[in-house]
Amino acid sequence: MAQNTELIAQCVERAQQWLSPSFDAETQKEVKAMLEAEDKTGLIESFYKDLEFGTGGLRGIMGAGSNRMNIYTVGMATQGFANYLKKNFSNRKDISVVVCHDCRNNSRKFAESVAEIFSANGIKAYLFDDMRPTPECSFAIRHLGCQAGVNITASHNPKEYNGYKAYWEDGAQVLAPHDIGIIEEVNKVRIEDVKFAGNKDLIQAIGEDIDTIYLEKVKTLSIDTEAIKQQHNLKIVYTPLHGTGMTLIPQSLKLWGFDNIHCVEEQMVKDGNFSTVVSPNPENGEALTLALRDAKELDADIVMASDPDADRVGMACKNNKGEWILINGNQTCLIFLYYIITNRKNMGLLKPTDFIVKTIVTTEVIKKIADKNKIEMRDCYTGFKWIAREIRISEGEKQYIGGGEESYGFMAEDFVRDKDAVSAVCLLAEICAYAKNQGKSLYDLLMDIYMEYGFSKEFTINVVRPGKTGAEEIKAMMENFRNNPPIDLGGSKVVLWKDYQSLEQKDINGHITKLDMPDTSNVLQWFCEDGTKISVRPSGTEPKIKFYLEVKGTMNNPHDYDHCDTEGSKKIAAIKKSLKLE
Repeated sequence: MAQNTELIAQCVERAQQWLSPSFDAETQKEVKAMLEAEDKTGLIESFYKDLEFGTGGLRGIMGAGSNRMNIYTVGMATQGFANYLKKNFSNRKDISVVVCHDCRNNSRKFAESVAEIFSANGIKAYLFDDMRPTPECSFAIRHLGCQAGVNITASHNPKEYNGYKAYWEDGAQVLAPHDIGIIEEVNKVRIEDVKFAGNKDLIQAIGEDIDTIYLEKVKTLSIDTEAIKQQHNLKIVYTPLHGTGMTLIPQSLKLWGFDNIHCVEEQMVKDGNFSTVVSPNPENGEALTLALRDAKELDADIVMASDPDADRVGMACKNNKGEWILINGNQTCLIFLYYIITNRKNMGLLKPTDFIVKTIVTTEVIKKIADKNKIEMRDCYTGFKWIAREIRISEGEKQYIGGGEESYGFMAEDFVRDKDAVSAVCLLAEICAYAKNQGKSLYDLLMDIYMEYGFSKEFTINVVRPGKTGAEEIKAMMENFRNNPPIDLGGSKVVLWKDYQSLEQKDINGHITKLDMPDTSNVLQWFCEDGTKISVRPSGTEPKIKFYLEVKGTMNNPHDYDHCDTEGSKKIAAIKKSLKLE
């Protein structure tokens, strides 16, 4: 009880600082209400800490308070970022940034404030005239020769959230040493230091001019234009889930040569409340409900949904019984890389210097495809800034031809350095056309992959623990797994343990070797003798700990799929029991 009283006293002291003239009347009113409320939960959650500017920027619930996304936390982040840019590029006469935003409530307001603060610090800001997909922000930074960028987005988080993504001059989200440097500068900033009054001469609106160039570049990713010509009338159902995808994705599909695109009408409406879905996350099947409704009415060939900032894509297709099924992120990534490798190979486009990238938590079947086709495959940490790093370190020597992760993100190009639903949607449509040209569906193509390279079933478990107590519980869970690693998972013996925090792996014989990674990360992995792989990591953007399960099977023909899937589900249930996650 004493501890709680002390915490409340600390939060009251912090909150009272927000009653100064540095904060607007609306903010002060909201803070006063929290101070006067009998229940201090809101006060604690809003003020028990500062919203942390992490390696990717900010993300949090919108509202008043030091631990909330608002004009002041965004302002202090931007002032710190501006200070770092001026230090880092002190030899440049002119520094410029791109500022982009998504469809969320307050996103435009935050983006305009970011542009004004940069301009007030003598930094030119290219501000998009309206919401745009995340990948176009990355593209614009590179195309305009800017030194950095900011995208106001919380991706697929619930409507209460917003975020701030910081990008560097290569178009990727910031990595070391710049991430640490920016954080240090942000932590020095007080609200009184923020230069809110902008210089309009240093703010330039951009929009269609960048759209046109970006879409032309995306079109160059098409591999089999002949398949599109023959299947130009492919029945495509697409939804942007109220987000930025509506600005470019239908247009891009038409540019690639697809004529029969049906957009879900109710969701082609900009809406920061995402009123037609429970969650605007294409990982959740519920988000595709209206798209599947339309697909059944139209007898469509493929359904695709992009998340609110249009950097990820979810997909559904018909199985061999004519039933609509959801294709998960691992399967989508698998299909992308299988198609890119095999089709480039068939057309004589594959080169010894080509390479692909996947994240460590993504299916290991991709490794089998790469090995059989003699293509270099690299593993990296979760997040496309790490995939972008692999491109950067091989620039001019090797050619990146595709990379992705299990959470529905894929990047087919190197002229963007973040995951891209605009190119991914178009490429998926092309793959569907390619399959249809052979009398197959995307489902059939997936079965072909499983028969050639082995069946894999993946399952992700999200254990959500919000708030201060939740963060402590997640930390304790990771410490327990680290100190007491499992020796058996669902009846399978663990033969290899990897700890990316210590960068060590230990095999069944007790041999310890170093992991070759560019940095440490709070991730644990366990590999079993039957090919089972378990990865555990706290989310970097949400209050949860994630468990990634992958189990194996053998398919000799497509009819084996249901049996393998059932057995895989049993195995996953046993693993959950072993981990006490039931």
